[in-house]
Parts: sequence; C-alpha cells; structure tokens
Amino acid sequence: MARGAAANLGGGLGKFTELRQRLLFVLGALIVYRIGCYIPVPGVNPQAMIQLMESQKGTIVDMFNMFSGGALQHFSLFALNVVPYISASIVVQLMTQILPSWKAMSKEGESGRRKITQYSRLGAVFLAVVQAGSIAWALQHQVSSGGMPVVYNPGPGFVMTAVVSLTAGTMFLMWLGEQVTERGIGNGVSLIIFAGIVSGLPGAVLTTFEQARNGDISALQVMSIALIVLAFTFLVVFVERGQRRVTVNYARRQGGGRNAYMNQTSFLPLKLNMSGVIPPIFASSLIMFPATASTWFGQAGQANWMQRAAQALAPGEPLHMILFAALIIGFAFFYTALVFNSQETADNLKKSGALIPGIRPGKATADYIDGVLTRLTGAGAAYLVLVCLLPEVMRTKIGASFYFGGTSLLIVVVVVMDFMAQVQAHLTSHQYESLLKKANLKGSRGLTGR
Repeated sequence: MARGAAANLGGGLGKFTELRQRLLFVLGALIVYRIGCYIPVPGVNPQAMIQLMESQKGTIVDMFNMFSGGALQHFSLFALNVVPYISASIVVQLMTQILPSWKAMSKEGESGRRKITQYSRLGAVFLAVVQAGSIAWALQHQVSSGGMPVVYNPGPGFVMTAVVSLTAGTMFLMWLGEQVTERGIGNGVSLIIFAGIVSGLPGAVLTTFEQARNGDISALQVMSIALIVLAFTFLVVFVERGQRRVTVNYARRQGGGRNAYMNQTSFLPLKLNMSGVIPPIFASSLIMFPATASTWFGQAGQANWMQRAAQALAPGEPLHMILFAALIIGFAFFYTALVFNSQETADNLKKSGALIPGIRPGKATADYIDGVLTRLTGAGAAYLVLVCLLPEVMRTKIGASFYFGGTSLLIVVVVVMDFMAQVQAHLTSHQYESLLKKANLKGSRGLTGR
C-alpha cells in the first residue's frame, strides 16, 4: 500500500490539487513547529540551558527532550510540546467511562464530541499552567555544568513569564494539530510528535558515522544497529497490518421462491493491535513529566528522596520498565474498549441479517467477539511492551547505542504507515471521482446523440 502510494504520489500530484494543498499545509505546519522549537522563553540563558541538558544525557529528562524535538533543550515556547493535551485527553476519556453523565454525553453524536473536545482543551490549559509553573520554579535554581545560572533573573516575574509563554505554546500546538487533522493529512498531534522525534535523527546519524571514523565504535556495531532497527521496523509493520478475520455469513434472497436464499460469506476484520500507538504515548506522557520535575525539584531543593525517585524512573531502570509496561498494558485494554464496542457490533450484525457460524445472534455474538478481542489485545499489548522495552534493555545491559528508543521507533513507523495509507485513500478517492465524471460525461453525450 505504501509503495503504491509513493508511486502514485510521485506521478500525479499535479492532477490532485486538493491533495497537493493538504500536503503543503502539513509541511508548512511542521516548519512552523520546528521554528517555534528555537524561540526561547524570555529570561533563560541559552548556553547554560544547553550545558544543563548535556549533563542529563541518558536520563528521563533527555527522553522528554527528544519527544519535544529539542525544544526543552532550548527552553523554547514549545518545551512542553503536546504533553498537557495528551494527559488531559487521557483524563477526559477515563471520565467518559466512569461517570454516567459523561458517558451519555459521549453518545450524543457531534454535539457530544464537541463538548468532550472542549473539556480536553480546558484540561490541557490547566495542566499546562501547572507543568509550566513547576518546571519554571525548579529551573530558576539550576546552574549549568560550567557554573552559569540557567535563569538570568530568578523570581516571580520569570515564573509568570514562563507560565504564560509555555502555556501559550502548548495551546498553539494543540490548535495547530487540530488544523493539520482537519485541513491536512493524518493525525495532527501524532505528526507533531513524529516531527519532534525525527528532527534529531540526521545529527544522530552523523554522530554515529563520526564515531565510527574515529574508531570509537566499530563498523560491525554500526551494521548491527542498522540491522536491529530494520528488524524492529519489519516487526512493527507486520503486526500493525495483522488482522484476525471473523467469518460472517449473510443470507441474501435470490428469486421469488420462499426458500430462495443464498449465503454470502464476508469477514469482520479485527486488528491485532487495535489500540495502535496510543498506549505508549499515553504511558510516556504520564511518566516523563513527573520524572523530569522530580529531577529538577530534587536538585533545586536538595531533596534526596526526589532525586532517588527520578533516578529510579530513568530509562533502563527496573521501576521504569515495570511501570511503563503496566501502563502500556492497561491503556491497550482501555483504549481498545473505548474505540470498539462488541455489543454494538453484534447488534449491527443482527440488524443486517449477518451471522457468525456456530454462534447465536445477540449477546452470544457479543461475548464471542469480546473474547476474540481480549485475546488479540493481550497479544497486541505484549508486542507493544516488547517493542518499547527491548531496545532499552539492549542499551543498558549490552551497551548498544540507539538514537531511537522503542517507543519513538514505534511512533515513527506507525505514523508513517498511517500517513501513507491516508495519502493512498485520497488518491483512490480522486481516481474514483475522475472515473465517475467521465462516465457521466459519456452518458450525457449519448443522450444528446439520441
């Protein structure tokens, strides 16, 4: 699918004005995002901030910095990225499952969806203010490895400036992501995270080749890293395209006889990993900010217990892996239940006269689909844990050096697959429209000839 989309994309963008405009809008939005990653919050010493981040290599702060596209390293307007919005979305979606009034609101169609989106935005504003204030307060007590203070003039004025700047930056990214989703191609928030992750890839590749040229790492190690990344990419593509097809029979009337029916066989496709990349993103957002705040709060206030907590949550540490795996598994089941309703699917099959062979319609069908979905979700959650944590284990235990962690590699591959699939869908839609126009034109000419 992706190969065909690339071929069509290269050959016919000139014919598809709407698709070209959407792609240009996505490109322009990502350029704006990358420019914003280099606009610092007023009052921060850029050199001291870069030195401070260099001393945090390999920690959870470094992981947060990679997800923000280096914006945290510059303490730019987009330093928080879309983390507050993601966290707020998690809370709101949980509320739609816990509170009956919110659950009823989520079923009100377009109006209910708008209300839920509005609550997510308000929650994002609140979390952005809290997170920005926490980081700004902790940062004003930091000094770089060279002894330079990170903040020129610490105090309430700087904290207020940072809160306003970072909150405004997060709200702008939230709006930009929504615009990309509506006027571009793909999920805007996912594309922003994707752009942040891959922004450091060219520099990481050049650094790796420079290390190989200087003899710091061998050519065999470079080849091994490349092969491991390719193997993980193949695994992600294979699993993300995997489906469990449930056989469904439709009874169709043939002719005018009382018993003139013929079964038509179709399939109900259930993805192996129906939750996609959402569980790792949710899990990362819930771990990264508290750990980052604990790191700087602990250093600022000399609180040993906070520093120990931050160290325990660092990538590669047992507590980090256990907590990360538990969150991924929990969110995989939660998000799958959120996006796929077995009872509703069973009711729709019953209304359309469809039957799963050997299963009674109604509740029995819902229970059967739910059982299949539970097994698939369990396998999908295990795959997510493997992909996200195995590179961390290899990095800490074997000493292998990867720019991409498992989570970031998963996000990059899945976002690219989704993007290419949507490009292919737009190309196919335009081709169908073109064929219909030609058919209508020929039909009108035939009528005119008569």
